[in-house]
Amino acid sequence: MNREKILGEILNRKVVAILRVKEPDKLKNIIEALYAGGVSAVEITMTVPNAIQLIEQMTNELNPNIILGVGSVTDKTMAEAAVNAGAKYVVSPILKKEIIEISHKNDVPVMPGCFTPTEIQSAHEYGADIIKVFPADVLGMQFFKSILAPLPHLKLMPTGGVTLTNAGEWLNAGACAVGVGNALLDKDAINNNDYNKLTENAKIIMKSVFRL
Repeated sequence: MNREKILGEILNRKVVAILRVKEPDKLKNIIEALYAGGVSAVEITMTVPNAIQLIEQMTNELNPNIILGVGSVTDKTMAEAAVNAGAKYVVSPILKKEIIEISHKNDVPVMPGCFTPTEIQSAHEYGADIIKVFPADVLGMQFFKSILAPLPHLKLMPTGGVTLTNAGEWLNAGACAVGVGNALLDKDAINNNDYNKLTENAKIIMKSVFRL
């Protein structure tokens, strides 16, 4: 898929799971459990040990319907290495023009992290495909409504503050998708290899998003 098609799929699927796990050997089971519950867009963060190698491995082993991206990217070298390993989109906690440029050069969507109205609009002008509002729990849903009133052209995705049951509310507030990590990745369940719990979590958030 090219950049436009990948972006379209993310916008359709609505939920991006953020995988910041301490046990990389459990990563495949975690992703497959989330996929079984309906969450099919996931990002492996660069804070995961051996993230680049894991992205390459997962790209070759996972169901091809899963859209695998990279998160916590802080420079263009990191972004390019991840895309070369198979990442289909790039997510960053910060706004850095070089990350947007290298992602587009490699024909993949990019989601820089922003906090203020000026940062958000700057990201849009740099060409960001989706703007990750981070940390969104500090700003709240009303912030989305307030920003989108004068700037309705923006595609905003909250990360931080998204729960299994309020994801749909974020979308109603104007978000185009949601990024969610801890709410999906129950630590006790992962420690106990209880992947059914992760599948149930995925089902709950998908019901919130699509009002099932």
